[in-house]
Amino acid sequence: MAAFGTSGLRGLVSDLTDQVVYVHVRAFLRYLRDIGEYHQGNQVILGGDLRPSTPRILAASWAAVLAEGGMPQFAGYLPSPALAYAGLSTGVPALMVTGSHIPFDRNGIKFNRPHGELMKADEAGILAQDMQVAPGLFTEAGSLLQAPHLPEADARYLLAYQQRYRDFFGKDSLAGLRLGVYQHSGVARDLLVDLLKDLGAEVLPLGRSADFVALDTEALRPEDTLLARQAVLEHQLDALLTTDGDADRPMIADASGRWWRGDVLGVLTAQALGAHSVVTPVSSNSALERAQLFARIRRTRIGSPYVIAAMQEALAAGEAPVVGYEANGGFLLGSPLQRHGHTLQPLPTRDAILPMLTVLTAAKERGVALATLLESLPPRFTASDRLQNFPGTLSQQHLDTFNGDDENRNRSAFNQSFGAVAGPARSMDRTDGLRVILENGSIIHLRPSGNAPELRCYTEADSAEEAERMLRAALQIMQGWRV
Repeated sequence: MAAFGTSGLRGLVSDLTDQVVYVHVRAFLRYLRDIGEYHQGNQVILGGDLRPSTPRILAASWAAVLAEGGMPQFAGYLPSPALAYAGLSTGVPALMVTGSHIPFDRNGIKFNRPHGELMKADEAGILAQDMQVAPGLFTEAGSLLQAPHLPEADARYLLAYQQRYRDFFGKDSLAGLRLGVYQHSGVARDLLVDLLKDLGAEVLPLGRSADFVALDTEALRPEDTLLARQAVLEHQLDALLTTDGDADRPMIADASGRWWRGDVLGVLTAQALGAHSVVTPVSSNSALERAQLFARIRRTRIGSPYVIAAMQEALAAGEAPVVGYEANGGFLLGSPLQRHGHTLQPLPTRDAILPMLTVLTAAKERGVALATLLESLPPRFTASDRLQNFPGTLSQQHLDTFNGDDENRNRSAFNQSFGAVAGPARSMDRTDGLRVILENGSIIHLRPSGNAPELRCYTEADSAEEAERMLRAALQIMQGWRV
């Protein structure tokens, strides 16, 4: 069943029929019309990732825009932040067909209003619209009887996004660095190579794939870990870079082949950019607070709409420069930044390119290896993974065991289930899922995914080995919940 998740409409490809896509896109535009942000004759920019199902969903979206009197513009297959930047720059709605990091048998649509991402409060207005369709448009299975053909992509949207970073960082900012790009099936695979070359780096493309690879930056596969170690050693790389499928989540490995956690990358990016106020979800590494680098820190629920809402609060409170990031590494820029006479305009949506370029240039300007930046932070380590094909109802059933009215009983129940992992619970945080701070200071965080039937687990400890040990032990317990 297709439904709104943490960031847009998501569902199995089999559930995202042409008819389902068509009615939701029309409902989105009707909602924008109701709030004065869309009128007949307006442009609507469309783009997508490289999943096999994306062209069909784009075609159904195109038909819906035409049905609402709009003028669809095809930006092609490009990163989600590039598509969002196109809409923000021109003040028009933008639709990105992507399932982000989730498996290829799923997909979705990320909706952008003319002035920013769709917020959680907007979803009710969309779902309240009339979803009926005229007869004769679809087959009984929900396929369009006459699907439109997409035109050639308008390259200016992708070029504008590339120019944004070329101008801000400068053509020689990465000169002397030897960088690898793990291309797989990421939609930014060619853009990233071109951009790094534009900034002066020597670039080696690696691992291009014709099949879609569901790269989850918070649940790395063993082959991803092995690939990084082998690549940096074999090719003598200063760093290896890649993104998830739609390039709103970054991954960067240093010269040791160690993939950086996205939330640690976020801290170092915010520091290098001179942020005053930082917003991040509750699941992000607590090295953020321990480092004492920022005047104001705000914690939110997981999902970019919650981060954006808190960034808006920070801006209203006069706390600029304001930035945000998520545990997956996606970085959001809430206010303008200055660098060497160039201004980087806000882009309040998850972006993979900015954080990777920022830490690379920061290390080069200091004349140190990338790993040296990481070593400057307090030693606090996180690990995460998920159980796939785990129904949300089953997840909630077990989490409810720890969510009763009596907190002492909640802690006792948690201790009975997880006490052997790392000791007894000290306190519980229910901002998003169940985040338990243990007596020894370690953390176990359980949370059903908002985008797929998955139960996620995050752990945090004072050593990488302990965080990983806790994660595997907790997942083994959670696996028993399937019975």
